[in-house]
This record gives sequence, C-alpha cells and structure tokens, in this order.
Amino acid sequence: MISDTHITRLLKVVEQLKQQAKLIDNINAKNKAHKMIENNSLFSIGLFSCDSDCFYPYTDELELKIHSLSRLIKAKKIELSALALEKIEQQITALLTALNANNTMHEEAKIRLDVKITSIKARQYKKAVQSVIKSSQELYQKLSQHHEFERRLLNMLNEKEQQRSSCKSSQRQEVSQEVLTLHQRLGRCRKAISLIERDIEFAEKR
Repeated sequence: MISDTHITRLLKVVEQLKQQAKLIDNINAKNKAHKMIENNSLFSIGLFSCDSDCFYPYTDELELKIHSLSRLIKAKKIELSALALEKIEQQITALLTALNANNTMHEEAKIRLDVKITSIKARQYKKAVQSVIKSSQELYQKLSQHHEFERRLLNMLNEKEQQRSSCKSSQRQEVSQEVLTLHQRLGRCRKAISLIERDIEFAEKR
C-alpha cells in the first residue's frame, strides 16, 4: 500500500533533482558544444510528456506526477496508483542517469562540434583557394589578350611609320596623326598590362 510517506520521500528526491537540474542547465547554456544537443529530446518517446534539451522541465513534470499520485492514493485507486508510481520511478531513474551522463554527453558533442568546425573551415579554405585560382586564371587570360593587343598595335605602328616615311608630304600630316593615335592606344594598353600584372601579384599573395 502506497502511503503519504512515499509521497514525501518522492517529493524530496524531486527537490534534489530540481536543484541539480537547474545547476547543470546553467552550465550547459554556457557550453558551446550544447548546440550539438539542443532541440533534441533527452529521453525516449513516451517516457515524459515534455520535450526539452534542458533537464529542469522534466523535474517539473515529475513533481506534477507525484501530486497526481497523491490524489489517486487519497481516492483509494490502488491499481492506478501502482501504475503511476511505477512510471514515476522509471522517470526518476532515467533522469538520474541522464544527469550523471551529462559531462560525457557534452564531451561527445564537443568532438562532433570540433569535427563540424574543421569541416566548415576546410570547405571555406577550399572555396577561397578555388576563388584565387579562378581569379588568377581570368587575370592571366586578360593579360594574354592585352599582350596580343600590344603586339598588333606595334605591328600597326611599324606599318604606319613605314608609310609615313614613304608617303607624299600632303599625306604626311594625316599619317602622323594616325601614328600619334596608335601611340596613345599603345600607351593605354601597356598601362592596362601593368595594372593586370599588379592584380595577379596581389591575387597570388593572398
């Protein structure tokens, strides 16, 4: 027969669990590894009604169950009282086990967190390297194009210089203007080449 003594003893146990749960919840809240555990149920489905990654809510549920058990005892519902007591004892055992395993659980979570962080950093590094490689490849392609522009401009300049030396005096001014324009274009092209070479050097130093 379940007596008031059982209820008193159970309430004392739950009060101790409440204090322990509150302390551990506060510690877990400051633990970065807890992010790997949060939003996950601590117990199997059906053992508790509540669903939390903190311990304190389960102690509240236990307290309510004990008060409910007390009402069943007063109503002399023996079979229901026995079933309720059995469930409460299972919950207390599970909660004690979980509280005692908290450190181990978070050590394992820290390992998973470290692996996750390492994996993220590796992906970020790989992405950064690929970005640099792609950037360098694009810059080298651009440099090659500008060297080709430079070569063509030099050829055009040589042709115009030869043309100017052999043309009539009436055409010389026009050809000289074309030569000047080509020199200006060549100057801009070489300036662009210098800038691209500087960008390549900067990209490869990152």
